[in-house]
Amino acid sequence: MKQRTQRNWIVAATQVRNLSSSSRQQIETVSSLSLTNRTVNMASSMTSSFVGTAPRLAEVRPKTVAPVRSTRQVCRAQSVKSDAHNLNQLISTTPFDGMKFAPIRESTVNRAMTSRYFKDMHDYAEADVVITGAGSAGLACAYELTKYPDVKVAIIEQGVAPGGGAWLGGQLFSAMIIRKPAHELLDELSIPYEDEGDYVVVKHAAQMTSTLLSQVLKAPNVKLFNATAVEDLVVREDDVRGRYVGGAVTNWTLVSLNHDTQMCMDPNVIESKVIVSSTGHDGPMGASGVKRLAKLGMVTGAPGMSALDMNTAEDMIVRNTREVVPGMVICGMEVAELDGAPRMGPTFGAMYMSGQKAAHCALNSLRRQRDLTEQLAKNGETAAAKQPALV
Repeated sequence: MKQRTQRNWIVAATQVRNLSSSSRQQIETVSSLSLTNRTVNMASSMTSSFVGTAPRLAEVRPKTVAPVRSTRQVCRAQSVKSDAHNLNQLISTTPFDGMKFAPIRESTVNRAMTSRYFKDMHDYAEADVVITGAGSAGLACAYELTKYPDVKVAIIEQGVAPGGGAWLGGQLFSAMIIRKPAHELLDELSIPYEDEGDYVVVKHAAQMTSTLLSQVLKAPNVKLFNATAVEDLVVREDDVRGRYVGGAVTNWTLVSLNHDTQMCMDPNVIESKVIVSSTGHDGPMGASGVKRLAKLGMVTGAPGMSALDMNTAEDMIVRNTREVVPGMVICGMEVAELDGAPRMGPTFGAMYMSGQKAAHCALNSLRRQRDLTEQLAKNGETAAAKQPALV
């Protein structure tokens, strides 16, 4: 009997050695627990004959490892379930619960958009001032003209988003540098900035552009036509003014960019008393006003902008903002293209002040045209009075 027991232990030991390390650990754990249970049972039987209040060892003996792991997993699952329940409660208490949109037909949306847009096109077939380009200079010009509600202003912007390069500072940075005294426009628009003495820093160029744009678009005398390109100018001639600009030739920007790929797609026209050209420096669609005037022989030179010099550039840009031919004012970087002025790089003061000055140049042109019209009317009445009466 004793020899048989020894052989059994030898066989068992051989099997344990052949198992993987993880399996051996499991067997050792079970064996240890089994030994512990036997020990506890023996101790319990030894103390059962004694009378006393001490707790029985059998009552505190460990169970098994598996139930402990299961309990931990159950607790974790209950915690996740509780968190999800709390999150659902939080979501279900938003002020938008149960929200439902008012019903609408798709055709109603169509009519609501097209009727208003084509009414705007109808109403703005003639305008007092057409601003081509809604960058920093063009928007500043439009903003200044909102102070004169009797002046009808149309803005033509070839991009979907107005603002040009004024959404960022230099090299795609978010801050905008504005040299004094152009910071007065910031004060007028209540835009915060850091005062650095000779210049100010706007934390986000986008704040300046979005604020300026919102002020322009809420004005009742202004209409923006974005995604619309100016393809040409309307040029007329008479004995009093000579050759003058009388309007803008427009088209959808996508059409303008695809003239070479499709058959002829003719443009549209907006007549105006003054055009303010603020289409920026030379590029695929930049400086379009100056380049067209040069091709028509209405201006001479147009050498293009010179190399960067901030101190020279900004003063020269504002100083040379003007009505270059009857009915057409240039501002912003188009001034540099016509006069060969240096570029100023990532400073925006001259852009804004040039646009503001261009607005007043346009107003002066409107006044001269009004005075001329009145004078011609008086001359016509005088000439008619001198004519002998017909018998």
